[in-house]
Amino acid sequence: MRLVGEYSFNGGKEAVEKKYPHLLKEIKEVIDSVNANDHKTKQSREKTMPGKMLYSPKSMNAAFKKEFFKRKWNSGKVTCKYSNEWYVNDFKPDREITGKPWREMDFIKEKLGVEVQFGKYSFMVYNVCAKMTIFHKLGYIDLGVEIVPVHELQKKMSTGVSYFEQFVWDLDNRGVSDIDIPVLILGITV
Repeated sequence: MRLVGEYSFNGGKEAVEKKYPHLLKEIKEVIDSVNANDHKTKQSREKTMPGKMLYSPKSMNAAFKKEFFKRKWNSGKVTCKYSNEWYVNDFKPDREITGKPWREMDFIKEKLGVEVQFGKYSFMVYNVCAKMTIFHKLGYIDLGVEIVPVHELQKKMSTGVSYFEQFVWDLDNRGVSDIDIPVLILGITV
């Protein structure tokens, strides 16, 4: 795959280049190492493109995971502890939340967090405007990088996948909040 777009959210590009130039180099190596042709494996069942071969988000995510882990990046996981103190009118749920709810960041190394997102728009926004802020507040990361497809690649994937240009427009028009951390958004294609 190849890197074709960079967007600096809240000074993310400058901050990552200054504090983590060696890790940014690794991220770019990971992008270059993923062979897009290996991931055109999903046969569409959608009405608008029946039978067409598309790039598989699941397969591409697995390739990125393999390459990041090869370079000693780790995923980060935090357990969520939910409180019932905000229930009103003496509400008591009919069952407790079981298991251990958690949030996970795709890759972390030296307090740089990376998310690879080939999903819906809401996941891209959540990653940058919520998850990275939470992981920063909890002390896991200082800065973030979000890797997303550009429109050219998105057109060759299932419908509903978001893309770099749309994401950048939304972030630009949303503006920066005082809780946002610096994030470098990277747009990739085949």
